[in-house]
Amino acid sequence: MNRQAPTLEDVAREAGVSRATVSRVVNGVRNVDPAIQDLVRLAVERTGYAPNRAARSLVTRRTGTVALVVSGAGDTSEEERNAFAARVFSDPFFGRVVGGVVGFLRPRSTHPVLMFAESPDARQEVVRYLRQGNADGALVVSTHPDDPLPALLAEAGLPAVLFARPVRPVALSHVDLAHWDGGRIAAERLLARGCRKVATVSGPWAVAAGQERLAGFRDTMARGGHPYVPVAEGGFTQDSGVAAMTALLAEHPDVEGVFAANDLMAQGVCQVLRERGRRVPDDVAVVGFDDSSVAATCRPPLTSVRQPVEDMAAAMARLLDEHVRGLRTDPVAVLFEPELVVRESA
Repeated sequence: MNRQAPTLEDVAREAGVSRATVSRVVNGVRNVDPAIQDLVRLAVERTGYAPNRAARSLVTRRTGTVALVVSGAGDTSEEERNAFAARVFSDPFFGRVVGGVVGFLRPRSTHPVLMFAESPDARQEVVRYLRQGNADGALVVSTHPDDPLPALLAEAGLPAVLFARPVRPVALSHVDLAHWDGGRIAAERLLARGCRKVATVSGPWAVAAGQERLAGFRDTMARGGHPYVPVAEGGFTQDSGVAAMTALLAEHPDVEGVFAANDLMAQGVCQVLRERGRRVPDDVAVVGFDDSSVAATCRPPLTSVRQPVEDMAAAMARLLDEHVRGLRTDPVAVLFEPELVVRESA
């Protein structure tokens, strides 16, 4: 015989309160005494009551889900879209974003729905999904500076928060890092080690974060008496780091220090130096950026400028929650500070 699922009345009887009080606690209504909230929560645990999500959404106007959108730009083929998804899942950065988002949402019984928006049709699908009330809002990680999705969401008046400041002003909240200061910190480390002939592997020049890291690095090197810093553009991948370092060594074989604008590229830099018989850090010091899992597994382990991605992602989710609940109505920016994590490479 199947046991009937516990009801609100069962919880109310167990807690010794009214059904209406149980409903307010279960649905997150704030005007309930904390002691009574504790009683109801204990009764929920003892009875095994599980709220009906559909019924609850009618009361709270919340779905219990948010869209975690990885967005780009360009009209791509199915093959290219699959490659785009594969690159996302292989990048440790995205895993850290997911970890931070889930860490904030899980205690609040809210779950992320992963969506890709790398084409015009996919972006419209995201907008429709939100307009139809399938998710409470969107957390957007853009991979391209010309991504039109943030503007589409803002124009539609949909709750959304961005990871990183958009290149074009848009009325949405965002979290970001002080990237210029990150470049400064990397330069200061190489200068402190006495490196005189220094080069850098930048991120894509079209990406704002890459531009700012490069500017902070070059400005600080200039203040330290080194106005010329050779630059090779990378693509935030290990292979692009290999290609960039190969090109730099061809023109500047006597380089003594290298700053790579993320850890994957720094890993590629170390690979090339190792293959050329250059010791890291004895012959060439290397500083990466992000302090991702790659930094600890690289040979040698990377000195890296830490970007607190998990904390930034959690802050992004918190901002969205505040917008959805009406606690914030105007866009806000939250800026995090980088710091140096010293390991063996510099």
